[in-house]
Amino acid sequence: MSTVMHSQPRPAADPLVIAGVEYQSRLLVGTGKYRDLEETRAATEASGAEIVTVAIRRTNIGQNPDEPSLLDVISTDRYTLLPNTAGCYTAEDAVRTCRLARELLDGHDLVKLEVLGDETTLFPDIVQTMQATETLVRDGFKIMVYTNDDPIIAKRFEDMGCVAVMPLAAPIGSGLGIRNPYNILTIVENASVPILVDAGVGTASDAAIAMELGCDGVLMNTAIAGARDPVLMASAMKKAIEAGREAFRAGRIPRKRFASASSPIDGTFF
Repeated sequence: MSTVMHSQPRPAADPLVIAGVEYQSRLLVGTGKYRDLEETRAATEASGAEIVTVAIRRTNIGQNPDEPSLLDVISTDRYTLLPNTAGCYTAEDAVRTCRLARELLDGHDLVKLEVLGDETTLFPDIVQTMQATETLVRDGFKIMVYTNDDPIIAKRFEDMGCVAVMPLAAPIGSGLGIRNPYNILTIVENASVPILVDAGVGTASDAAIAMELGCDGVLMNTAIAGARDPVLMASAMKKAIEAGREAFRAGRIPRKRFASASSPIDGTFF
């Protein structure tokens, strides 16, 4: 007696496209705050991420030849490095940092721009960020910009030439989750470039919600590196991103105040 095997249908290709390059993972991860480089390597691998962000002002990627380098565990053959300007509080510092990254990485021009306005909240300084954006776009950089969750500002950055816009969900490192989902939704609905939530994710459900809102991806660091088991949390985030994206593509049912029968009762015998 023969057995018919039924294979599960595979989802259609759904790559994340940034600056013309396709990525299969929609999870972007940072490389800071881990106990050591080995934990960085293991968690990054477990996350399934293809884009890995690096704080140029805080991380050795070759500028200090006598110290361990991140590139010893994060290979540029496997990952796309995304240099970021974390720790910059002026447009001038951010521009200088991006130019340093391009020099260190042999002309690499994809960068994450953030210019902070306050050491306590780490909220972005939008005026300084816009000034840096103007200069960097003119210099040929491809900018993924960290900003607040203001839909008007997000659209302005897109119009200025940023290849992706990255609104915060909550303050950096807070783990508070998405505080203003309707702002994020409005940004997504009006965008023509990828929108990625950046900052504020605390656990897997936060990442899934961001994806269910229609975001193109999520960038996180503290949520993974600060977990009790960073490698396990990285694996959880990978699954959450995938599940949230599939749920968004599938389309959720409408919310209703009262329950409704899951099966019709017309034609039943009682």
